[in-house]
Amino acid sequence: MIGNIIIRPFLTEKTLTLATKGWYTFVVEIFANKYTVAHAVEELYGVKVIDVRMIRMPGKTKHVGKSRVTVEAKEWKKAMVELQKGQSIDAFQLTKEKTT
Repeated sequence: MIGNIIIRPFLTEKTLTLATKGWYTFVVEIFANKYTVAHAVEELYGVKVIDVRMIRMPGKTKHVGKSRVTVEAKEWKKAMVELQKGQSIDAFQLTKEKTT
């Protein structure tokens, strides 16, 4: 059940900036609540969760194909998790590789 709650880390410029301040953002299942997300993050990454904030993101409408058919993407849920001071999640760490 824990593996089914967190779909993936949500990586954007803004979420990577928030990760330096201790807030990590994930795309989670629509049925997830704060308690299940906190438990899943603690189990998967071995960290201590202090706070969880969640938001439902509405599906967007797009026009697809040559005939411009209207298609609506489904609604999804985003969870922001605050960790205890001094802890981090490796998925949000950017490494700069030197190219030669």
